[in-house]
Amino acid sequence: MRYVAIDIGAESGRAIVGELRDGKLTLQETHRFANGGVRVGANLYWDILGLWREIKNGLRIARQSGEIDAVGIDTWGVDYALLNEKGDLLGNPYCYRDSRNDGVIDRVCAQIGRDTVFEHTGIQFMPINTLYQLVAEKEHNPAQFENARRLLMIPDLLHYWLTGVAANEYTIATTTQAFNPRTRQWSRELLDKLGIPAALFGDIVMPGTVLGKIEHSVAEETGTNGLRVILPGTHDTASAVAAVPFDRGSGLRAYISSGTWSLVGVEVPSPIINAEVLQANMTNEGGVGGRIRLLKNVMGMWLIQQCRAAWNKQGRAYSYDQLAKMAVEASSFTSVIDPDHDSLLHPTDMPAAIAELCKASGQPAPQTPGEFARCIYTSLAHTYRKVIQQAADLVGQKVEAIHIVGGGSQSTFLNQMTADVCGVPVLAGPIEGTAIGNVLTQAIGTGELGSLDDLRAVVRNSFDIARYEPR
Repeated sequence: MRYVAIDIGAESGRAIVGELRDGKLTLQETHRFANGGVRVGANLYWDILGLWREIKNGLRIARQSGEIDAVGIDTWGVDYALLNEKGDLLGNPYCYRDSRNDGVIDRVCAQIGRDTVFEHTGIQFMPINTLYQLVAEKEHNPAQFENARRLLMIPDLLHYWLTGVAANEYTIATTTQAFNPRTRQWSRELLDKLGIPAALFGDIVMPGTVLGKIEHSVAEETGTNGLRVILPGTHDTASAVAAVPFDRGSGLRAYISSGTWSLVGVEVPSPIINAEVLQANMTNEGGVGGRIRLLKNVMGMWLIQQCRAAWNKQGRAYSYDQLAKMAVEASSFTSVIDPDHDSLLHPTDMPAAIAELCKASGQPAPQTPGEFARCIYTSLAHTYRKVIQQAADLVGQKVEAIHIVGGGSQSTFLNQMTADVCGVPVLAGPIEGTAIGNVLTQAIGTGELGSLDDLRAVVRNSFDIARYEPR
């Protein structure tokens, strides 16, 4: 069988065809397209119709290479769309970095208490979370909010347009801070306290569910009549962590899903919601196979992406490889920042924001692109160490190794620095972790694979993993 994974991140999206044969998975990228926030006035939106067009282009191009049997979509978390009673989109979805969210988290916690929010959701407090976006929506767009009859997360919306079936998939629902991971249902009591109608939220559907067949008009446009739509872990991190080649019996291993964000943590069988997790500001997100991802969101490659964008505007274009080489050459530069500082969430000039953080903490500010890259990579490695140690303490086990998957796993400099700083081996790869997890979860849905353990055995059998020993 041939599966199509539509994997959309904050910077780009792609269509990847996966084929499972004799216990090995092969992948072929057939379409790639740009993504990013679109500013209109004071607000930042996603070009959702542009993404929809590219999804259809991706399906049509994938079909040209042969028959395809199923498709599933994963995206970033927390963002959503509101539909009216006819099922029509009420407005362009906001980007989580939109400034309307500023200050909302403090007002919500002052109103109902930080402890109450965490007890109901077990989720890390971040201003981008859906819960706070909905409060901002209610305040800034009251008429639109009143007309809303259904909320779908971004991958839920795209699956709805593919099939006509509106469903809320489990892993993406857990990113909202409006979901109770103990009951695996929406936290209606919390929503009621904030005046958010619980009726907006639908039944929860698990990864591996066959949602339906592709809608007739889409099938005609793309040449994919009869194509099944199967839900992966629709949160891209859930799909990426599903593809981490953990081997049972090898001790506790941490993971880093490295992209625009770095998702750093461990996998546990059930949510851990207590004062220690709250103090560490960690999160309990749902994973494929009903697992829980105890993790923290770290700002990740966003920092280097935005530095590159700033330098590009000045006519200085650098590749990631060039910046890594320059970081090595800047080996004497040692300033370290908090990559999750609020000032780095959506600055107009990332290098200036980083330099200001260094100055404010009494450290020398970077001057060259290499020094900026060195500062970023060093800061990420030290943050990884802190988060992984917190996770290990919370589960009462020692971490034996760290798996890094996703595009960031290609950074040999950051991989080695992470091994050095954390003092344990780093196992890097597969690079296409999210697409792999997407495809193989679809294979669970068709019955080609039986479980998450089977999925990970295929990953170990199919892809080379680079090993970095601590120095």
